[in-house]
Amino acid sequence: MNIPVGINRILIIIKGKKMIDTLEMLKIFKNHRGNSVVIPGRGGKHWVTLTDNQSRDVPLGDPAMGGHASYAFGLALAIPNETVVLFDSEGDLLMNTGALATIADLAPKNFYHFLLDNECYATTGGQPVPNAQKVDYTGLAKSMGYGSTYFIDNLEDFDQKIAEILNQEGPVFIHLKINPEIENVPINQRVRWQNRTWDQVLSDIKSELSVK
Repeated sequence: MNIPVGINRILIIIKGKKMIDTLEMLKIFKNHRGNSVVIPGRGGKHWVTLTDNQSRDVPLGDPAMGGHASYAFGLALAIPNETVVLFDSEGDLLMNTGALATIADLAPKNFYHFLLDNECYATTGGQPVPNAQKVDYTGLAKSMGYGSTYFIDNLEDFDQKIAEILNQEGPVFIHLKINPEIENVPINQRVRWQNRTWDQVLSDIKSELSVK
């Protein structure tokens, strides 16, 4: 089997590393979710099988790259009495790093920003993210003004720290090193994990939050 160069490079990069499995991480998070509004981002295909409160989930699917942080930030500002949790990705954030400064400036106390960093563009075949092993996302968020930042690269530490993280005042930034789940099937041939239309998602969240 011929492996595309990008995928081969990613397999070499992660070989021997102990990183976090997204599904297992989300299973742990579920136990601490409470009544949070969750934007599952790149964890969406797993979260949809785990969630016990779908009406408080806002899966965006694949918006324009860079859209997740800004959307979740705006939502956090709009519903300040609700906890908002985002599972972002590094490829997404690199398209809109300026959002970090804006988030830190307005500092929504109810916002928890998890970054799922797999060092590649997994949904488009595994192309390497530039400078993947050197970019300090936690340092970047801290320098932008986030009050609390974390770097976690194993499931055990995540399990130990998640309660502490969610009990802090936001905005909090959590950089997670995760195992890549590379997809090579053309996008129009993939099995859709979304079980609601966008109209249904909006209707559900508006009803849940009593928003007209």
